[in-house]
Amino acid sequence: MTATDSLIGNTLKAWRFLYRRGFIEGFGHISARLPDSDRFLLTRHSLGPKATADDLLVLDQQGRKLAGRGDVPGEYPIHLEILKARPDIGSVIHYHGLYSTAFTTSEHSLQPIHLMGTIFHDGIPIYPDCRLVTDQRRGEALAAALGKHRAVLMRAHGAAITGASVEEAVAGAFLFEENAHRACISAGLGKAVWLDPQTIADAGGELIKSGGPFRRVWALVESDDEETR
Repeated sequence: MTATDSLIGNTLKAWRFLYRRGFIEGFGHISARLPDSDRFLLTRHSLGPKATADDLLVLDQQGRKLAGRGDVPGEYPIHLEILKARPDIGSVIHYHGLYSTAFTTSEHSLQPIHLMGTIFHDGIPIYPDCRLVTDQRRGEALAAALGKHRAVLMRAHGAAITGASVEEAVAGAFLFEENAHRACISAGLGKAVWLDPQTIADAGGELIKSGGPFRRVWALVESDDEETR
């Protein structure tokens, strides 16, 4: 199996996992940088849970479709501009998280409130424009808002989660939304008690260095995929 074959397989597993877990529900897409290339894979527009390799489009640095079946998602600039701006990123996941997005439409700012949420210890910026990211200018603005962070919230819209690999990105999305869910529950019970900055930095640094949370979530992805086949 080639590196590209493996990437395609893992992207499809990630897509099925996020769809089954309610992350996508008709809205959202995953991209993955192709090995040794300036091109990337992107899930097609209106893709359902039963995805195949043909549903992964190949796009170039101008956003042109080179291969694959179906239409390019209108918000492809999310992926194109983030991947262009951040060579360290291998995968981007855009989805409309119910809990995480709530923190862009309330008085609260999303922060790590749970141990696994500390992987976002360097902060969670908010891109202020709620409109669809359908052109280069908005894509560049979103990439600038993301900066050197792992994730960026999009006001009244959704989120973009990144990772060095598809495995890391899907784990990031899973843990990002889980942290937001816990934060929503805590805020609903009264005053949310956020972790202090030093604890967040120390715990997050340890988790990222070990890679344990990413491996654990990916093991869950693999397990789910085997059970549904």
